Amino acid sequence: MVAALRLDAAQPLSFWFDALLESGADDLRPRPALARNARFDVCIVGGGLTGLWTAYYLAKADPSLNIAVLEKHFAGFGASGRNGGWCSALFPSSAASLERTHGRDAAIAMRKAMIDTVDEVSRVTNDEGIDCDFVRGGTVTFARNEPQFAAASADVAEAAEFGVDELELWGGEEVAGRFGVTGVGSGPALGAVFDPACARLQPAKLVRGLADVVEGLGVHIFENTEVTNWFARRVRFRSQGPDGDVIDGAVSATHIVIAVEGYGASLPRVGRHILPLYSLMIATEPLSDELWREIGIEHGQTFGDYRHLIVYGQRTADNRIAFGGRGARYHWGSAIRPEYDRDPRVFSHLRKALVDLFPAVADAAITHRWGGALGVNRDWRATASFNPKTGVALAGGYVGDGLSTTNLAGRTLSALIRDEHSPLTELPWVNHRSPQWEPEPLRFVGANLGLLATGLADSEERLTKRPSVAAKLMGPLLGH
Repeated sequence: MVAALRLDAAQPLSFWFDALLESGADDLRPRPALARNARFDVCIVGGGLTGLWTAYYLAKADPSLNIAVLEKHFAGFGASGRNGGWCSALFPSSAASLERTHGRDAAIAMRKAMIDTVDEVSRVTNDEGIDCDFVRGGTVTFARNEPQFAAASADVAEAAEFGVDELELWGGEEVAGRFGVTGVGSGPALGAVFDPACARLQPAKLVRGLADVVEGLGVHIFENTEVTNWFARRVRFRSQGPDGDVIDGAVSATHIVIAVEGYGASLPRVGRHILPLYSLMIATEPLSDELWREIGIEHGQTFGDYRHLIVYGQRTADNRIAFGGRGARYHWGSAIRPEYDRDPRVFSHLRKALVDLFPAVADAAITHRWGGALGVNRDWRATASFNPKTGVALAGGYVGDGLSTTNLAGRTLSALIRDEHSPLTELPWVNHRSPQWEPEPLRFVGANLGLLATGLADSEERLTKRPSVAAKLMGPLLGH
């Protein structure tokens, strides 16, 4: 049995949760555990955004359903409360990749669904009174060198070909006029792509607010309740009773929803079906208005650049920069441990990358450092799936693009479970099955070599001024 984690300013689970604690908006006190055998119509494993969105749409569609959410820690504990706060139309598989495997109409439908999802999250948070600092300001992705500008141009050309995404290609002069991007040692940015289909939000406010809304709809949320296994129409769990005794119990349910993302790698029935990849973040102290005018990023805007070793950032509602990226290594056996949430080497890399992008923040203090695991399927393709024979549904493998995709997953799983045929249930990710990851040591070697190759691809492009050969070879493995 896993006890509730203690959170404090010295070792925050994330800046987002720390902000809730400091403001007094949420003390993160766990809800009661499930302490007996029980029967529900729907049992959802995982109290993150996938599970909560699924519960929300099921309860809205059919208030008579008796729904339970079982969460090992507390609602939002995993990636849902630690991410970069991008409510975007990004999807792990590109439109070109989806066209190759499912055809042009399916690729276009997926793009439209993702863009519509940003609007849907906006609608629900507004209608339900979830104050999560939602501001739709779009994403700016900077091109810092010639290969990056070529990639930016290719993205805009692909978007024009499919006719759904409204990307804009900005030249170097326009970027210079808008932003304080000089790029120490690498000259001015050559350009940028602006994508209007993205909003900035505070993810912990979203997931905790959604949990409250779901409870108000009659859904039961049991926290500190660890699911140990599941079978057709049956879930095994472990919790602690009111007298402190450990309870090994079972839930019977017509439908079971597996919504554990990267954290499912430790469960026997998930195992090698998903790989937990760590992404880490830092947050600065609040910056002055003068400094923000120099930087040029507006409220509601998110930002990144076209490097292969992904970075991402946002201007928070209280005028900090929350900035994250990849670079943390994969751990043997898909292990997930609290100490892996912090890696001084990666935090140092993130600070250098942030200062390289915005030199004006060189003297800004870093007040928070955190991280967590996200889920990656073997073919880097997300899925929303349902087996009517067993009653088991699942969604995940978002590869870091889950903040909005979880909403699409919740709507899709709700429709599948209720046997409602709609355009959502025809999307190309529905019932997609990815192959398993290789056993160790192949998984360890392959995942970490891929990480190394990604970093080398950026170095190769800076030196040669040409698109990376290594990146081109890795493209098909990353859903491109």
